[in-house]
Amino acid sequence: MENKKLGMIYALLAYVLWGILPLYWKLLQQIGAEEILSYRIIASFLFMIALLLIQKSWPTFLHTCRLLWQEKKQALALIIASFLISTNWFIYIWAVNHDHMVEASLGYYMNPLLNVLLGVVVLKERLYKWQVVSFILAALGVVVMTIEYGKIPWVALSLACSFSLYSLVKKIISVHATIGLTVETMLATPLAFMFIIHSFGQSHDVSFSFATMLLLMGAGPATALPLLYFAKGAQHISLTLLGFLQYISPTLSLLLGVFLFHEPFTNAHIYAFSCIWTALILFSISSTWEKRREKSLNM
Repeated sequence: MENKKLGMIYALLAYVLWGILPLYWKLLQQIGAEEILSYRIIASFLFMIALLLIQKSWPTFLHTCRLLWQEKKQALALIIASFLISTNWFIYIWAVNHDHMVEASLGYYMNPLLNVLLGVVVLKERLYKWQVVSFILAALGVVVMTIEYGKIPWVALSLACSFSLYSLVKKIISVHATIGLTVETMLATPLAFMFIIHSFGQSHDVSFSFATMLLLMGAGPATALPLLYFAKGAQHISLTLLGFLQYISPTLSLLLGVFLFHEPFTNAHIYAFSCIWTALILFSISSTWEKRREKSLNM
């Protein structure tokens, strides 16, 4: 019981931190999303290295790197994971600092549905009747928003697709969460470092204040801590409970976007979010009911 409570606290911490993370990126909105991403990758890598040393996991990390050098498919999967998470981070930072937080939250509401869809298509997992209905509703929400906007909600779709594909790759490869994130940021660090050097060479006005530099370096812990809390929480609570808690993050982001940063919440948003929310309720209830039914049949 104590482990469950602890897992609940860790999971809540992770999702709340993810939900309020836009406030952090807003403090850096005077800097381009490409630069923020580059510093975020480097800071995350340095933070993860420090964490591995503190946890005395450095030998395990080196052993994993040697195995990846021998197992090319695993290495390729981690390269793809690194590209996907970097892409996701960039789009999210750009969206927050260009007043698209409402659309970004829509993307993360869509994410669990896309996760299951990929599970069905790629991993041949089973999809139940009401879950099919939830997918149709979610697709209807995107279509309505596209028609009302006159354009495809690319921020929402890009965030949902990149993170869903990232989750799929992480499910396929068997690497510990801490070591996996360290390898992913390590793979992206050379490109991030080259971009920063290039930006220094191209611009004469690249000096940052001390406070800005602290914020840029703080992007490491701001990125890694929620992921680590999530990993700890997932060890002690059920996937069903974890599934319900994951809606905390986009809800907080949505509230921040509408009430703090006064982003528009139009009729198109109302129709789209209504479809997505109804789809998520149907999906969650049907998933819980089917799991209970299967459990009772196996008893």
